[in-house]
Amino acid sequence: MFHLLAPSNERPGTIANMYKAHDNEKKAAYNARVLEIERGTFTPVVFSTTDGMGMEAQKQFKRKTERTERKTGQRYTDVMGFIQKRVRFDLLRTTIMHFEENVGDR
Repeated sequence: MFHLLAPSNERPGTIANMYKAHDNEKKAAYNARVLEIERGTFTPVVFSTTDGMGMEAQKQFKRKTERTERKTGQRYTDVMGFIQKRVRFDLLRTTIMHFEENVGDR
């Protein structure tokens, strides 16, 4: 998760480059461990505070939506809308829990 207008994001330039930079940063930080230790695959899921998502996240959401669409027979737009709402809710809940923990420490 990143904020497009943060001073630290001025360097990548375009919005697409910002998402790509954050995707690459997550890959560099986690990919080797996931491949070597957990013997799995890693797809960085990058969101911005302005409701956008990186290319890797878009691909993953599209695959998940298409799979669910085939399995359940629901329309693509309905499935994608549900998944996006669910992720937003989970991110909001996680953020609130984080703030509650930090406020409790004071």
